[in-house]
Amino acid sequence: MTGSTPLPPFDLLIIGGGINGAGIARDASGRGLSVALVEANDLGGATSSASTKLIHGGLRYLEFYAFGLVRKALAEREVLLDIAPQISWPQAFVLPQSPGDRPEWMLRAGLFLYDNLARRHIVPGSAKIDLRNDRAGRALDARFRTAFRYWDGWVDDARLVIANCQDAAARGALIAPRTRVVRAEHDGSLWQVALSDGRTLQAQRIINAAGPWASEVARTVLGRNDAPALRLVQGSHIVTRRVHLGSDAFMLQQPDGRIIFIIPYERDFSLIGTTERDISAPEAAAITPDEVQYLLDAANRYLARPLTHDDVVHSFAGVRPLILEEGKGDRETPRDYRLVEHDGVPAMTVVGGKITTYRVLAEDVLKRIAPKSKPWTAKAALPGGTVEKLRGETGQDAFKRWLTNLIAAHGDYDPRIIKRLAHTIGTAVEPLLEAGLGASIGGLFEAELQHYRDHEWAASSADVLWRRTKMGLHIGSAGKAAVAEWFGEDAGPVEPELPLTHRFATPGA
Repeated sequence: MTGSTPLPPFDLLIIGGGINGAGIARDASGRGLSVALVEANDLGGATSSASTKLIHGGLRYLEFYAFGLVRKALAEREVLLDIAPQISWPQAFVLPQSPGDRPEWMLRAGLFLYDNLARRHIVPGSAKIDLRNDRAGRALDARFRTAFRYWDGWVDDARLVIANCQDAAARGALIAPRTRVVRAEHDGSLWQVALSDGRTLQAQRIINAAGPWASEVARTVLGRNDAPALRLVQGSHIVTRRVHLGSDAFMLQQPDGRIIFIIPYERDFSLIGTTERDISAPEAAAITPDEVQYLLDAANRYLARPLTHDDVVHSFAGVRPLILEEGKGDRETPRDYRLVEHDGVPAMTVVGGKITTYRVLAEDVLKRIAPKSKPWTAKAALPGGTVEKLRGETGQDAFKRWLTNLIAAHGDYDPRIIKRLAHTIGTAVEPLLEAGLGASIGGLFEAELQHYRDHEWAASSADVLWRRTKMGLHIGSAGKAAVAEWFGEDAGPVEPELPLTHRFATPGA
């Protein structure tokens, strides 16, 4: 696509390859618009790969009467579990109750609302449990006797971005990662957009979906000063040894009123998060020793076997771009989004939002810019999750049936390998298994590395080890070095320095 023949003007140019930009690109492409998406770094390389990886309504937001936000997110929880079954699944959460926490009547009332604000087909309802007789209680200190089990969803956030970009590309979109917008000027008819690779694109309209950099891109790239101020909140997570063998996650109330999650992660680990710390710029994001200690202390208030610093195997920090509202603290600041149409030019800036509602956000964008087109993404499975459903099946049911049949059809492969690949690239694993996975390269297979490079825009070992997969948690320095060598990188162990801190380059700079 870098030939001398100029590309025709695009209907839409999107700045930002996180989940919002990817979702808009997919929706717009499916409605027949010509789309280009440009991202300064890797797709999903910033906030959209540094979340707590939940598809949830936000149980705690009920305390602030955000019923509309919660209802919208709960409805989307069902949609995403249905259209992306290869990278998402229902997740049970155990919420222990003890004196000094929110009283039992409040928890019961909140969960009743949570169960009934939106229709449920995939996710079960909540129930009170006796921790003395429930497997989940084995992980907790004996003083906790009563809890509630409720359900939300889990999703591989970085892979959700890739799946949306893949579908957009299949429908004709230009996806350009590691490409900065150097300059964008509107000549009265079209946007003239200069890119860091020397190309100039033309576009009828620009959507600024640059996440934590949205206000900066609006000002420095689009020349607009009317985007809302953002509150940049760092959320840090630690990955530890797995705290228990059950499949439950834990939602743990803290003395400061905050909530901490402990989530089963990558089979052998637990993901613990998140913190909330204001920072001045996205580039300043880096987990601090105080945050690590806070998360350990938060978990250890409940665990039967306390965690130590020696149990921490990985950590990362991302930046949530929240809409600044004076007088509201961390917990009260809304996670909803706002669409800002800039005066005088065909451009829009997207601010705020969360992974759970990215698809609704994209529909709202298209409702404004292409009001005569029809929504379509709620019923269309994402690439990798396109399994034909039998009558009455959900996407989750169909995928489980497909995976069972796939394992049975390939008895010459270790089922654990098939499961890992199926829950990574979904149905795209079928031709890989048929042709053969090839040599093992650091614990990954040559065929899958080629897939990530050729079909998922991976260009480095970090892209593969920490975003396309989480194999960086499972393989040692020698394995990381082998993957780095395959990508032609300098010799030496590839440690997760980028994902640990998520230090980002500034788009447009």
